[in-house]
Amino acid sequence: MAPWPELENSQPTSEKYTVKADGEQSAKPEKAKETEKDDTGTPITKIELVPSHSTATLIEEPTEVEDPWDLPELKDTGLKWSERDTKGKILCVFQGIGKFILLLVFLYFFVCSLDVLSSAFQLVGGKVAGKFFNNNSIMSNPVAGMVIGVLVTVLVQSSSTSTSIVVSMVASSLLPVHAAIPIIMGANIGTSITNTIVALMQAGDRKEFRRAFAGATVHDFFNWLSVLVLLPLEAATGYLERLTNLVVESFHFKNGEEAPELLKVITDPFTKLIIQLDKSILNQIAMNDESVQNKSMIKIWCKTFTNVTERNVTVPSPENCTSPSLCWTDGLYTWTIKNVTYKENIAKCQHIFVNFNLSDAIVGTILLITSLLILCTCLILIVKLLGSVLRGQVAAVIKKTINTDFPYPFSWVTGYLAILVGAGMTFIVQSSSVFTSAMTPLIGIGVISIQRAYPLTLGANIGTTTTAILAALASPGSTLKSSLQIALCHFFFNISGIILWYPIPFTRLPIRLAKGLGNISSKYRWFAIVYLIVFFFLIPLAVFGLSLIGWPVLVGVASPIVLVILLVVVLKILQSFCPGSLPQKLRSWDFLPFWMRSLEPWDKLITSLTSCFRMRCCCCCRVCCRLCCGLCGCSKCCRCSKCCEDLEEGKDEPVKSPEAFNNLAMDKEAQDGVTKSEVDASGTKIVSSVTAL
Repeated sequence: MAPWPELENSQPTSEKYTVKADGEQSAKPEKAKETEKDDTGTPITKIELVPSHSTATLIEEPTEVEDPWDLPELKDTGLKWSERDTKGKILCVFQGIGKFILLLVFLYFFVCSLDVLSSAFQLVGGKVAGKFFNNNSIMSNPVAGMVIGVLVTVLVQSSSTSTSIVVSMVASSLLPVHAAIPIIMGANIGTSITNTIVALMQAGDRKEFRRAFAGATVHDFFNWLSVLVLLPLEAATGYLERLTNLVVESFHFKNGEEAPELLKVITDPFTKLIIQLDKSILNQIAMNDESVQNKSMIKIWCKTFTNVTERNVTVPSPENCTSPSLCWTDGLYTWTIKNVTYKENIAKCQHIFVNFNLSDAIVGTILLITSLLILCTCLILIVKLLGSVLRGQVAAVIKKTINTDFPYPFSWVTGYLAILVGAGMTFIVQSSSVFTSAMTPLIGIGVISIQRAYPLTLGANIGTTTTAILAALASPGSTLKSSLQIALCHFFFNISGIILWYPIPFTRLPIRLAKGLGNISSKYRWFAIVYLIVFFFLIPLAVFGLSLIGWPVLVGVASPIVLVILLVVVLKILQSFCPGSLPQKLRSWDFLPFWMRSLEPWDKLITSLTSCFRMRCCCCCRVCCRLCCGLCGCSKCCRCSKCCEDLEEGKDEPVKSPEAFNNLAMDKEAQDGVTKSEVDASGTKIVSSVTAL
């Protein structure tokens, strides 16, 4: 129904609704009466009412509910190409070229900051991560091995580093293959934290944050669900170990050239000017080599010369001689000839910290803070540039190309093609973290949908394993078999996960779970940080600590928790699909305390705890805050400068009712239906749009 066209011109008060019999409008209701006499002489008051337009909603139109997961329409607010003159067109072309160059520059520094961030994590927690591998009794526990893989990968921010440590231990017979497979599964989970951290940088806009965080955590949920299914299966049957052993034994692989590192060729010249690490120390710590415990991971000498020469050395007795023919006695000493290795330092490295006598922890902390700042700045600028470039027809073409399926009946092929694209792009950049982190801001601004980001992420998982396979083929003969088998375990684990969670649309649970988490995190943004801390630190550390105590303790503590989680899941399914089979009390969660079934009390608690950070601040802080708001693009970022105002958090603006509702005679019945909740503190009523037949 269309709104009544003359609604705004309706009579403001009931005084204007009454007229005298002669048509003259009265000023007051009392004067709107005309006295006449009937046949008996009794005075009669005659009142006439002029027609008025209805201000009540007779029939409400059904309002369409906006889907928060619909991709936004990136409209071009500038001048159209046809409206520009010659000078404007030339300027527009140069602006486009300049934005493209700036985008490549920011993307380059974004990738370099990820590399430096990995080095910083290795300096801060690398030695601690290496010590996790020392206790072989814990490694025999598959659950403990899985959480060790998560913790080590989170600490060093590189699944390649943790996988290389595992390969070295397997090649040295310090770790059997069946114990190494859970660690590889955990490393697959730990590597997904990088793009989740990147998604936090888009928390300024709730809609962008909802899409970006869901697009990042779809990787997390895929890995966690795959481990929940495949880890018990592997522990019970050992299918990955048997399958990979069969593949390795069937094909006679030979040593090849080193795996190609296409992205490293571009980024290494810059990152090596910042920091260089000796990553072999992590392998030696994992192998329980006490000689490197106090050795710094920061590389000082980049060029060394190693020389092996024969020298005369003394030995305690002739039995210690290398050969009877090379042994002689000279008075009190027994001499022999041995090979002695000399290591001569030739040239120092050229990075920043080569001449600073700082500990690994201090250098790692400096690099961690700096790389995070550069990462955030580059991400914000990339999002702003993409937002200014991807508008109008350009955005429509890109979105249509990426998110459109093939025509029926070949629409199912689109997802598998996206998996191949993701695998190929990851093979090119040599890192799944780099590819998924670069894709996260595109998901946030609405260029890539969650449904299309999911197969691209699965392809990234496959691409990073193919890189590991090529690296394994370049291993020396002594470690070729073990490294290749571990790389194949990683490959077939991801293939098994794709078979479980992708081919059938009903089984694509990671998309549903990621969307649910995105909705929660966009409403309560602190929950995203809680999710990261709990799932990537607290749970792995708790499981690792209980494993140190003993396997029975871990089972005794974890069993009740798992049973409660299963009970909640089953009850939720029954409430959604078969509520009639439940007692009346269990058909909803109202029987629980409010703080157990809602995040609102926790939100109030966290808001009250952080209120001390919202106090008014000095002029300098206001200037810094406005600069921050200018970079991130939000309209209004702290209360002190009055520049951070979340419109979605604000209450609905009150709409004043027309003056006609002030008529005590006409709107009394209409106001009887208005509840007290519809009147705000200022006494202004909130009314809906007015329609009429």
